[in-house]
Formats: sequence, structure tokens, C-alpha cells
Amino acid sequence: MATIHVDGQRYEVNGAHNLLQACLSLGLDIPYFCWHPAMGSVGACRQCAVRQYKDEDDDRGMLVMSCMTPAADGTRIDIEDEEAKAFRASVVEWLMINHPHDCPVCEEGGHCHLQDMTVMTGHDRRRYRFRKRTRRNQYLGPFIAHEMNRCITCYRCVRFYNDYARGTDLGAFGSKDNLYFGRYEEGTLESRFAGNLTEVCPTGVFTDQSHSDHYTRKWDLQFAPSICHQCAMGCNVSPGERYGDIRRIENRYHGDVNGYFLCDLGRFGYGYVNRSDRPRVPEYKASDDESPRELGVDDALARIRQALDGANRVIGIGSPRASLESNHQLRELVGLENFSTGIEAGEQACLSRMDELNRNCGLPIPTLREVEDHDAVLVLGEDPMESAARLGLAIRQAIIAPPADQAAKLGIPAWNAEALKTLAQDHRQPLFIAYPAATELDGIARPRLSLAPDDIARLGFAVAHEIDPAAPAVPELSPELREQARDIARTLKAADRPLVVSGGALASTAIIDAAGNIARALARRASRGGLVLVRREVNSTGLSLMGGQTLDWAMDELAERQADAVVILENDLYQRLPAERVDTALQQTEVRVVLDHQRTRTLNHATLALPAASFAEGDGTVVSLEGRAQRFFQVFEPGYLRPETRIHESWRWLHALSARGQPAGAGDIVLDEVTRACAEACPALAGIVDAAPDAHYRIEGLRLAREPHRYSGRTAMRANQSVSEPRAPQDPDTAFTFSMEGYSGYQEPRQQVPFAWAPGWNSPQAWNKFTDEVGGHLRGGDPGVRLLWPQPGSYRYADPIPADANAESGCRAVMLPRLFGGEETAARAEPIRQRMARPVLHMAMADATHLGAELGGLVTVSGDNGCVTLPAQPDADWPEGLVGIPACAAPGAITRVPVTLTAGPGSTPEGARKS
Repeated sequence: MATIHVDGQRYEVNGAHNLLQACLSLGLDIPYFCWHPAMGSVGACRQCAVRQYKDEDDDRGMLVMSCMTPAADGTRIDIEDEEAKAFRASVVEWLMINHPHDCPVCEEGGHCHLQDMTVMTGHDRRRYRFRKRTRRNQYLGPFIAHEMNRCITCYRCVRFYNDYARGTDLGAFGSKDNLYFGRYEEGTLESRFAGNLTEVCPTGVFTDQSHSDHYTRKWDLQFAPSICHQCAMGCNVSPGERYGDIRRIENRYHGDVNGYFLCDLGRFGYGYVNRSDRPRVPEYKASDDESPRELGVDDALARIRQALDGANRVIGIGSPRASLESNHQLRELVGLENFSTGIEAGEQACLSRMDELNRNCGLPIPTLREVEDHDAVLVLGEDPMESAARLGLAIRQAIIAPPADQAAKLGIPAWNAEALKTLAQDHRQPLFIAYPAATELDGIARPRLSLAPDDIARLGFAVAHEIDPAAPAVPELSPELREQARDIARTLKAADRPLVVSGGALASTAIIDAAGNIARALARRASRGGLVLVRREVNSTGLSLMGGQTLDWAMDELAERQADAVVILENDLYQRLPAERVDTALQQTEVRVVLDHQRTRTLNHATLALPAASFAEGDGTVVSLEGRAQRFFQVFEPGYLRPETRIHESWRWLHALSARGQPAGAGDIVLDEVTRACAEACPALAGIVDAAPDAHYRIEGLRLAREPHRYSGRTAMRANQSVSEPRAPQDPDTAFTFSMEGYSGYQEPRQQVPFAWAPGWNSPQAWNKFTDEVGGHLRGGDPGVRLLWPQPGSYRYADPIPADANAESGCRAVMLPRLFGGEETAARAEPIRQRMARPVLHMAMADATHLGAELGGLVTVSGDNGCVTLPAQPDADWPEGLVGIPACAAPGAITRVPVTLTAGPGSTPEGARKS
């Protein structure tokens, strides 16, 4: 700690910070542009000037840039010095010489850091009267809009894109005052994190293109704290709604998880909420051939109750994309013995193994913030940039981090970004990747080990044995793999904080066991390492902790007519199992009740369908891959602006159905009740009641506001339907109100913040007002509660070890995760659809040559579970006897079983075959 004096007041601050960060952490306001809490200082904008004095006797001082001055003990500065204030005002004025001053039409209006800083400095008159420089804007893809005329050359965009996210297709062109920030030619920005430019840029140069299509000012959006539903990372988001549609998603700061940044899937994958073809009212049809007929709520519930009462046995199929509360209510409806998780057997086996390892391997699951501090990383059988992109970004930060000991020796503080960049230009922490396909992290890793799944597992077991000889040895391991295992083991043992990353991407429990053995071996050495196991969907971890039968079991029960009714919860079964198997099971079932918020292929087979709420229209709890239970909250009431809709949370529908046969009816239910019931029924989920404050939480006697205090137009929203304004929706489930009349300040610490706003801070930089220190944690505590922790005890190694893959005959297929298009719901969002790559079949060059498809001809992959035909993409380092199918091409089809490859049209006439 250090003692500094600001404007005559004495403060205790973190001496490792610069003066700007220290003052902002104290709640003092200093304007700035180029500095960012996650990227440090470069002193490019000169906006944060303050007067610094040598000592208490110095009455003259000098102007310094607070972002480039350490908060050393005894430092004395004046923020309110008149010369410093005049200098800051002049800086804003010259930065805006070529700015168009187009706030009324700029999409950052009311959300703009430049506006905030202009007001803060007192600059309110434009003296420049000459012709302004103008630029030609670029098309940057479906996510980002470009308006270069608004640029103030703060360099934040390229610092984030190039230095932090390591993108290569955005740059600064020109020199002096003639700079252009864009691509060398028009085209889609390639980085998976390009959307963060909309928040990193302090002006309106980079804006949200998906928001532009139905633009609304920030102060006219209604928000709620939510959790991204597009993968298992559990990133915190703030969705904004207007007129019953989600208009944009912003990052919601979480000190342990996503910090200031989201991946593009989480930011732009919300379009499925707004689809016009969504089910909005209950539907009924007697057969698949007829069109669905709309029903009223009472009629629909009565028909379903009658149908379920008349059934001999009802199977319930849950979903890892539905909340814990909804899955619990389904389990209560059908009974524990009749409940299926809705997860395919192979994936569920991987999930169970991962839960066991997270408890028993001896190493904790690091938060994303902690991942960035690890000094050696081994990735086994995963591509984090595709399956959990925000994790991939954290791994990237860990690898490119400058050597802390050398920086300390040279006296370079952690905030001096440019000096650290120079120091780290030739430095890389060790990163090892064992995965069959090329990954985006390959450029900063040791040469990738392109191996088949069983060989990846054998490598992992060998690494564990090299770390701890008590771990089982791997027989008949090739000399090359053995030497690589020794190299990896030496590096992990030498590291202070090694990290092992694995997961279920290749559907191999052997790979997961191998990762667990490495973690156990490191734990026995008293290592401060960590183990991250990647799951696929937002609630995969929570549902595996809840337990239940596999989806395969449910399909067999239905196909064999062991049950004559099924209730399917927010799950498209065709995304998980072959179509023929699902068709057979559903055709044998007389009563098919489906609850979903999308018109899926499964819902089209429903005899009775109920419209479920999406994450934006309902409340619930999910558990991330870190084991963190987090609550998402309803952003808007769908029936307020569309009175004809009958959309409700699935747990509310299922509660109503569970009362069938009870004369008193179901009665009302609130979120807190069903959450407590779920926690009591599932001991592993007991902690979820503490994931967020309950509905009785108040600040100064007030509920929490979903709307900014300048929210306008509520009276006119329904004027086309009725001139009288109905009462605002009431929310008995949470502490939030569908109104601006509630608490929206930052003075009182709180976890659940729907939107970031403070007086004078309208941009995303307002999050600095809610944290204990800039870049730290929320003052009310970071949201969520951890459910998975290592348990004390002995760590037993897994055995047996899979056989050598080269010794096996035949060809195998693996499903490769895809960030854009690999997730069921986001693939329905139009911007994501535009970013989906053409699906291709990855295969070894030798296999493609054998088939005559070395030039990209069509190849058909056939197995017991179906077939798929795709253009071949031969890879020089792809393992022979293995084919990779992108997740968006053939979901739930033909992995883990022997397959046959057949040349299709466009290949050589021989039609060669490999089986």
C-alpha cells in the first residue's frame, strides 16, 4: 500500500497501480481515452493530465500524465488544478478537430466514453471552422459497423485486437495526424473477439452492426443480469430489450470470469430470441401430417393432464440448455426413475467422469482470471477457441504474459503496457496442444501433436507416469511420443503453476482420464496447478450433478413401448442422436409433449407443444464448467407488448402440469420456491440457493431497476393497441422491477447489476464505479457460488490405458466443435449464420489420395448411426484412419463407431473405398 495526497486529501492506495488507476479506484474522476484497465497504459492521448508536486513544500509542480506515473508513497497531485483542467480541455478540443460532432445520429450516443469525457473536461464549444478530414468506411462483416470519421486516434482498437486478442487483420495505417484504423482491404474481421471493439472503442468508430438493424438508445433499453447461454463458460452479460425484442448484448463485468470481454458468439448469438417463427401459444395436432392448432392455456393444460393421466408410463427428457429449476420440475412430474437428462450416453459418461475428477484429482478448477496467471499449459483433446472461446483468450494471455521476474528486476510496473510488450516480444510461456486439427492457438504453442483420440490419451498417461512413476506406465509407446511425454512432463514439473486443459470435445473418456492422471500426479507434488475440463452446453455441469438416465435409455424405452408418453424439455433430440433412431422412438409414442422456445424438428413431432421462455424471458439457474452456479433473470415480460403470447418459463408450465389430479390445482409458484426445492432434492446442488439474492432483497427499501432513469416512451409503446397504459408487469420472482423506479446506483455494493451507469459515466467504463478497485472484483462480490471443489483424500490413478490406435483396423470419425454454428440455438441467429464456415471433412492426405479426393472432392462417411457427405479437406498432419466432421454438419451422428469412407461425385472414377 502507498499513501498519496490528492487535492489536499490523504488516501491509501495500491502502490502497484499508476495514479490514474489509483484515483479511479478511489472514486475520483480523471478523464482518459487510451488507458484501459485490461490493457494498461501507453500515454497516447495526453488526456489524464494532473499536476504533481515534488513534496509538501513544492507550490509549483508540473503537469504529468497520471496513467504513466506510479502511485508511489508520498505522491502529491492536484486534479482540480486550473492549468491541468485547461490542458485537459485543450486535449479534447484538438482530438475532436476532425470529429464530425454527430452525436444525434451516432449509435454510441448516450453510451459513449467520448461524450462522458467531453462533459467531464468542460469542453462545450467548437472553435474549428475549416474543412474536416473525411474517411471512407469499410465493410467489416456482419458483427461490426465502421465509421472512421469519429476516430480520435486513441489506439485502443489495435491494442486490443492485435496485442490482447492477437488478431492479425486490423491495423493502424498512416502516420502523425493522418491515421486510419481498419483492414488492409474490406472484409470480415477474423478474430472471434472482434465484437469487443464496440466497447473498447471510446467513440462510435466500431459499433454493433446487429444492433444497428433495430437501433435503440441505451437509456431506452430494459436490462437484466443474465448468463450467456451459448457455451459452458458462464460469462455474465447484460441483454437489452425494446418492444419485446433483444436489441443488443453487452458485457457484464465479473471479476473472476469474463472480466471486460466476451466472445462474438456470446455477444451476437441472441437472434434466436427474436425469430418470428417461434412458438408463442400452446399448440395441438393429432398427427404429424396435419397443421398445428392453437389452444388456450387452460385447454392445453387440460388436454396434457388428461393425456398424461391416461398414459401407462411417462418418460421425461431434460436438457442441458434449460435451467436447473426446469429440469427439476420435469423430474418431479415424471419421477426420478423416469427422468432422462436428455444427454447422449457417450457425452454423459464424459460429464460424469469430469465431475468425479474435479472433486477427486486434487487440483482446483481455476477461474478465468486465475488461468491468465498460469505459467505452463497442456491442452489434451480440446480446441478451446472453438468449444469455449473465452477460455482460449485467457490461455492466450497466460502464454504471452511477460516474464514477471525480469520485469520486476528491470523496474517495469505491470501497467506499463508498451515496455512490457517490448520485454515480452520474444518470450512465450510453454503451451502444448495435442489435438488432431489445427487450432488458433498453434501460433503461440510448441509444435502441435496431431494425434487420434486414443493416442492423445496414451500421451497423457505417459506424461502422468513421467511426472510420478507411481502412475501407470504406457506399454509399447513409440519413441517419439515417449520423448514428447518426457518434454511435457519436465516442463510441467518445472512450472510454478501448471495448467491442464481437457474436455469432451472428442467424446473420449480415456482422454479425460489421462488429464486426470496428470492432475493427480501434479497434485502429489504439491503443485499449485489447475485442471479445466470443458463441457459443451450452458448447463451441462448442472444437469450432470443433478443426475438422471441417458437420452439413449429414453429412446430405447420409447422404441420398445415401455412407455407411451414423453415430455421433452427444451431439447431438439435430432441434434443429439441419429434421425432414424429418434423417429422410431417418437413414432412408437402416443403422447408427445414438447416445451421449447424454438420451432425445432422435435417440436414439429409434438402432439401438444407449450411455448417456453428463452433466457431473456425467464429466470433460472445454470452451472458453468467451473462449477459456478449463477442465476439469470428475466429481461422482459413477453406478454406486455404482445398480449396474444402465452410464453412462460418451463418450470412454471411443468409446475402447473404436476398438479394433475389434485382438486385444489397447482397454485402459484415463485422462483425462490422451485430453486429451494431443487436444492433440497439434489444434495450436489444445495448451494444454488445462494447463487443470487432472493426476491425479498432490497437496497434502501427499493427494488432494483431494470430500466435506466431516463427510460422513455413506455406510455406510447402500446398506443397502437390501446390509449390507456396498462400496469407495468409485476415480478414476484426476483428483486427487480420492470421500471426505472428502483435502485440503479453504485454507492451500495451489490452483485446483480443489470446495466452499468453512474453520474457522468454512461459508457461501459462505468463498471469501474462498481468494483473494489479498477480491474478488481465487484464490491458486492462477484456473482455465483462454487459447487465443485477438490475433496481431501488419496488420489487414485485411472487405468486401463487404451491400445495403440495404429494397431486398430478401420476408420473412425470425430466431431469437431465449431464456435459459429456448432451451438443449437445461436446457429439460428442471422449474424452467426453469416459467419459459419462451409463444412468440410477433415482427413489425412494419404486417405484422401486413396479415395481420389485429394483436390477436395465429395466423400461420404457411413456408419451404423447414419451418414454424411462433405467436401474433403486433406490436411498434411491429420492422423490417418481418422475423419473430422464439424459439429454444424452432422450433429449427433456417427462418432465413436467404425465408419466407411466412400468417394462421391467430383472424386476419381475408381470410387476407392477405405473401411
